[in-house]
Amino acid sequence: MNTRVLVILSLFAAIGAVLHMVMPPFYNGMKPDMILLMMFIGIIMFPSMKNVTLLGIVTGFLSALTSTFPGGFLPNIIDKIITAFVFYGLFLIVKKIANKVATATVLAVIGTIVSGTIFLTAALLIVGLPGGVAFTTLFLTVVLPATLFNGAAMIIILPIVQSIFKRSKNLTVA
Repeated sequence: MNTRVLVILSLFAAIGAVLHMVMPPFYNGMKPDMILLMMFIGIIMFPSMKNVTLLGIVTGFLSALTSTFPGGFLPNIIDKIITAFVFYGLFLIVKKIANKVATATVLAVIGTIVSGTIFLTAALLIVGLPGGVAFTTLFLTVVLPATLFNGAAMIIILPIVQSIFKRSKNLTVA
């Protein structure tokens, strides 16, 4: 594995973890998952099975450690690992146009919905949902707003990251 790529992916994960920690919760301790967005950007910029596996595991643990959701540790790990591979599969389907902001935004929206669904399902099965709140209620009040938030953030962040990579002469992007 290329050391430069490893360092950049680590930076993406760290930035996502910091953003995840400072993001205020929406409802019952759930909040938009910025580490998820940075994982998506890492997959878009460096698409390979090794990188996807690494990002899924690392972002899963970082998200679990910074989670404010009651009992959210294990569901976060499960969610990120599965979501990373689902996102990567979707990315491979549209690879030729995936670096375009519109396509990346659609992928981020789909990925966030997949992530939220997996997280809530895992939480429901492992620890139960907090306060007896229904799955649908959490999906509508947290996952859908987080989806809009991540879509808007992708529109802003991806062009910045791509611009930085274009200006850097030593970095190559897949």
